[in-house]
Amino acid sequence: MRRRQILRLAQGGLISAFTAGIIADAAKSQTNSTLKLEWLGHMSFLISGDGVRFLTHPFRPAGCTANLPAPTAASDYILISSRLLDEGYLENLPKDTRVLSEPGSYNIKGGINMQGITMDHDRIGGRRFGRNVAWRWKQSGIFVLHLGGAVAPITASQRILMGRPDVLILPVGGSAQSNDPMLSKSYSPIEAQAIVQELNPRIVIPVYYRTDKSSKSCQLAYIDEFLALMPKDSIKKLEGSSLELNASSLPQTTVIRVLKS
Repeated sequence: MRRRQILRLAQGGLISAFTAGIIADAAKSQTNSTLKLEWLGHMSFLISGDGVRFLTHPFRPAGCTANLPAPTAASDYILISSRLLDEGYLENLPKDTRVLSEPGSYNIKGGINMQGITMDHDRIGGRRFGRNVAWRWKQSGIFVLHLGGAVAPITASQRILMGRPDVLILPVGGSAQSNDPMLSKSYSPIEAQAIVQELNPRIVIPVYYRTDKSSKSCQLAYIDEFLALMPKDSIKKLEGSSLELNASSLPQTTVIRVLKS
């Protein structure tokens, strides 16, 4: 009898050790997984990691995106913040790709929890441009927050849902040349600076600003107006349009990474 008990205990120990090894290997794999963010212009990205691809904010080339190709990268999901043509244009994209456009919590492929957070898309309670959905999720061990076309101040309840992002994709070029700030659909450079201070992200990727590919009618601010407000030693202009990150090597203090359009 005693011999059988010892054998059962030994087998149980082997099984536990084997299970623990699997869990440890899985955790190690997740830690070493790379998150790739490829900027497609304006607010649009292809974000890949853990075997899942997100295409965000596809646009129709016009105005501030006039000389950019329409984003059509293959993806598992499409994230949009509104149905406006510069951040939610779905023509010419695969009809069978799932589109996430409504606020709420989604459990999707790869065990990823996607949180859509409602914000106003203007400074008058959404009465001009309606609702903006900010997207927050964890992929490859990294918390990403894409604010879409945010322009309204962040409320206390929104702040709780957003937490501290590892990567903040932040619109920075609103209300540059407009005589009516109510026409803006995203933060001005000064407002964007305040959002960085409030959310304290590890990495900021500025988007939604005027580039040399914008038309003359584009009323967005240039990126330099935002960068002038940030510590110089935190800014790095990259040579390409993509950035690869690992959860184990994220910066501890906020840095700005400017992708090439």
